[in-house]
Amino acid sequence: MSVIARPPLWRRLRPLWQHLDVPLLLAIAWLTAWGLLAMYSVGFDHGTRFVDHARNFVLGAGVMLVVAQFPSSKLAKLALPLYSIGLVLLLATALFGLTKKGATRWLNLGVIVIQPSELLKIATPLMLAWWFQLREGQLKLLDFVAAFVLLAIPVGLVAKQPDLGTALLILFAGLYVIYFAGLSWKLIVPVVSAVAIGIGALVWAEPTICQDGVDWKVLREYQKTRVCTLLDPHKDPLGKGFHILQGEIAIGSGGVTGKGFMRGTQTHLEFIPERTTDFVFAAFAEEFGLLGALALLVGFSALILRGLSIAGAAPTLFERLLAGAITLSFFSYVFVNLGMVIGLLPVVGVPLPFVSYGGTAMVMLGLSLGLLLAIGRSGRQGRHRT
Repeated sequence: MSVIARPPLWRRLRPLWQHLDVPLLLAIAWLTAWGLLAMYSVGFDHGTRFVDHARNFVLGAGVMLVVAQFPSSKLAKLALPLYSIGLVLLLATALFGLTKKGATRWLNLGVIVIQPSELLKIATPLMLAWWFQLREGQLKLLDFVAAFVLLAIPVGLVAKQPDLGTALLILFAGLYVIYFAGLSWKLIVPVVSAVAIGIGALVWAEPTICQDGVDWKVLREYQKTRVCTLLDPHKDPLGKGFHILQGEIAIGSGGVTGKGFMRGTQTHLEFIPERTTDFVFAAFAEEFGLLGALALLVGFSALILRGLSIAGAAPTLFERLLAGAITLSFFSYVFVNLGMVIGLLPVVGVPLPFVSYGGTAMVMLGLSLGLLLAIGRSGRQGRHRT
């Protein structure tokens, strides 16, 4: 009587990571290690933040591995349903959503409270990539106009909540797809020039337009306050400018090597607001210094460069556009978060991937990385077949 030996667990689980992109996985592992180390250091005296952060990492990793098994050729079929569901949820949020601190961003589904705008961070570039795949080989100006309409709807709904930070991230993700699809520089340069002129005019006119009682019309009062605080945080160092100034002080005090693991005085004396979420980089730089910040940036750079490489090698237009948009979305997160912490951009509430605390953000991170791994797997398997 023959006995069939059961293979060990690691061998049964091996298909989960077979053919996955190793350089991308190494970059993810590097950033994960720094993220856990940073959260333990800055959050060990902040309730259960580290334990919850580790749990969120496990959840995100599970989502990443599951999504990575999905055939990337079938991802396009999810575009229209996800985009439509996302818009319906945004409309439901506008009508029946929960309001906290003046913002209506959450929707109570009975068993769970969700933030539908998070879904649109993926659904919007997915939809636009599907649209350009559908129009491949016959693109005209009207196709780009339609793409801008598809992008403007979720951006407008999210901005109206109001949630300017998330609206900007959705906008950037969509613009990356449109750019990679072949948008002419003749249309890009005038817009970029107008934005640059507008920023210059804003800085020049700051003493006048930031006076009390001046209505900006296009922005809400708190958004105007954020911009004016960015332009001159020293006007109210203990109030509106406190976040920016304390972040700058913490980063500067870290020096080259930092104050040491779990030794950040600005951090643990509660001078840094939101030290485990939006301003976690300030706490990180205080404890790990310039060298630690560079190590973190090396990880993000490796992830972005590898993601762009995967996008360039993807077998279909849809996969190339989606991979490129997801990859540059990571750049947007890092650029906006670091920009607001060091005082180059207004405070808009954008987390730093892998490092900032947040369950929903970690799940969306796992979903994005899973899509990127699925596209990379498709490209590798396609090269092996040829």
